[in-house]
Amino acid sequence: MKMLLLAVALAANAYGQTYPAKPVKLVVPFPAGSATDQVARLAGSQLQEALGQPFIVENKAGAQGGIAAAEVAKAAPDGYTLMVTTNTPQAANVSLFKKLNYDPVKDFTPITRYGTTSFMLMVRADFPAKSLKEFLAHARSHPGKLSAGYGSAGSQVSVAMLKALGKLDIVEVPYKGIPQTVTDTMGGSLQLTFVDLANALAQRKGGKLRGLAVTSGKRSSLAPEQPAIAEELPGYEVIAWFALVAPAKLPQPVVQRLHEANMKALSKPEIKEKFATIGMDVAPMEPAELGRFIQAEVANWARLVKLANIQPE
Repeated sequence: MKMLLLAVALAANAYGQTYPAKPVKLVVPFPAGSATDQVARLAGSQLQEALGQPFIVENKAGAQGGIAAAEVAKAAPDGYTLMVTTNTPQAANVSLFKKLNYDPVKDFTPITRYGTTSFMLMVRADFPAKSLKEFLAHARSHPGKLSAGYGSAGSQVSVAMLKALGKLDIVEVPYKGIPQTVTDTMGGSLQLTFVDLANALAQRKGGKLRGLAVTSGKRSSLAPEQPAIAEELPGYEVIAWFALVAPAKLPQPVVQRLHEANMKALSKPEIKEKFATIGMDVAPMEPAELGRFIQAEVANWARLVKLANIQPE
């Protein structure tokens, strides 16, 4: 038995040293242009540079990231199918859906957490309210007249918590991803949306949308001039995160090889700066630490979903 275990360990170690021997599929559970997509493309380019094989991004949106997560969970644990995930499929979906086709903890191997981000409450440039305080007053004086789009668990909870804590009557409209909510807010069919900082900073610069506030508990260093919603609605806080995971039972030498390549990239000042430009604060975690974090986040998002009075679908 000991000889068999030793042989298995040696084989896994040899596999880890030769990995990857072919292109790797990097699944993104949200549409092209989303924050997760941008993180995946930057992380993938660094992994490709470090490991010498293409890391090919494949977008598979739908069911708040659940479609992609279910597919990756069933893939072979050989390191050639990975997922750049977020708090949505890996934690919040447990509370947002009555039934999931995957287990966000048991069906995945945690590799590296990349970092965190928050969202920005955005309206059209010609929206009558020019500040968060004015927005809250405007929304209260127009009950049922404003529509808010969401395209992820973070944006959904952001809208619902705004309604609950602000005592607002706002119509919620679901989308497959945040980029579509941005388009419809610009077009006028939505009056507001919550946009991840990656896209929010670019949209604000473009001038067609105006930022009113951020969802972090305090002002973000990436947009210090924007107030936190908590300044007007105490207790309000929504933070999202990005991580790399694989199907369960990925050999430990492959986990370590991927993690070390990620950590080397995340330590580079120029890569930290690139992540900052897409709205992410670099905050890495080791595989075991990430595993514990995901378990804790399932409970955290259950609390947020309950606070936001969201009923599971």
